[in-house]
This record gives sequence, C-alpha cells and structure tokens, in this order.
Amino acid sequence: MIPHPYIQDPEPNPTPLPFTEPWEYELAFPRDPRGPGIARTTLRAVLNAHGLLELSDRAELLTSELATNSVRHSKGPASVRLRWTHPVLRVSVTDTCPYLPVPLAPPAAEAEDGRGLFILDLVSDEWGGCALGDSLLGPGGKTVWFELALKPGTPPPPPPALAA
Repeated sequence: MIPHPYIQDPEPNPTPLPFTEPWEYELAFPRDPRGPGIARTTLRAVLNAHGLLELSDRAELLTSELATNSVRHSKGPASVRLRWTHPVLRVSVTDTCPYLPVPLAPPAAEAEDGRGLFILDLVSDEWGGCALGDSLLGPGGKTVWFELALKPGTPPPPPPALAA
C-alpha cells in the first residue's frame, strides 16, 4: 500500500492529557426516558477516566435533573456537554424547549416534583442558562448549565492506563 502524502500515521500510543489540560465531551440523545440514565452513565465514565470521581456524585445528580427536565419538557432531542477547565467542570444540557426554567417558591415537603432548581442551587457551585435563537433549521431552544469546582489542593490522579 502506498502511503498518502497528506495523511500521517497517528501516534501508536498517544499520551493521556495532563490533569490540568482542558477537554470536552458531548452526548446527544433523543427524547426518550432512557436518555437521562445514559447521560449519567456516560458522565460517570468520563469523570472516572479523567480522575474526577470527587465530582461524580454531585455531577450525576444535577445532570440527571437537567436531562430529565429536557425529556419531559421539550419536544425534540437534547445533548449533554462536559467541559473541564481546571479546576472547574461545567456540564451543559441543551434542548429544543425555548423556555428557561424559573425558580418558584420552595416545593412542599410532600411534592413529587418541582425540586430540580432547588437541588441545582444547593448542590452546584454556579449555574445558569441561556436561550438559543431560531435558526434556518427550526426554533431555538435553551442551554442550562452548572459548574462544580475541585477543592483547592486536590492532588491530580495518577495517569490512567490506556484503554484498548
């Protein structure tokens, strides 16, 4: 086989990104009740692979809240984006519903829903949202995000072994 002059062979074993190096992952899912569970599982796998298990429980809870709201309140697909900029993890959930969530009065103790924004406010370090404009492909939607920061002085994890 003759090598192509513009395509170089990839490094056989790339070096894992350093702990403080930025990265980003994105998962798109349809309007399906299984989507939030798949988003949680994916989030945990990514955070584990990058040595960020300290953030996993809080990130899973908040991602579950936002992804579940997307499935319940939008008419189309959604996506979850994870972005690491040491020492902050930002998780964004984007969907096709154009209405930003509005905090209401605290829910009654016996209420079965309506707690998502209160949980988001209590558990995240920061959170917010923004509307997306209409495009040629259809109506806009929104993105709701939260941030979790590592505690100062958290040592970086040992580099993980490369997966096959």
